[in-house]
Amino acid sequence: MSRPVLCALELSDRALDEKVLTEAARLAELDGAQLDVVNVLPNFGETWVSGFFEEHHHEKAVEDATKRLQDLCSKVLGEERNAKVRHLVATGTAYQEILKVAETAGSGLIVIGAHKPDLKDYLLGPNAARVIRHSDCSVFVIR
Repeated sequence: MSRPVLCALELSDRALDEKVLTEAARLAELDGAQLDVVNVLPNFGETWVSGFFEEHHHEKAVEDATKRLQDLCSKVLGEERNAKVRHLVATGTAYQEILKVAETAGSGLIVIGAHKPDLKDYLLGPNAARVIRHSDCSVFVIR
């Protein structure tokens, strides 16, 4: 068995998320690798905006994201395959957390979706571009 495949999903564009998940599952199955699925939430607790949210907002957001990951995986991959998937929810900056999860899991491949770039993306760089630049493992980008 080879190193795990990490599938990074935003949970904001269902069509793109389904394409990314389908391809990640296919690539993991080709190698008999573990499939990990991650979603990254912004960190509301360490910024000035934390005062605008309920005390347990973050815990509720993590629960919601975990359920949405499980539901999406179940719909796209089926119940049996979904039972073997590790569903992870991280908190922080998307590209940094994706890279941390990949390093911690020992991932051999990151599968991530890319949106069509806006003008601001050329100046700042989208998350997919940052993951590509800083990753220690291969990155497969889905459009």
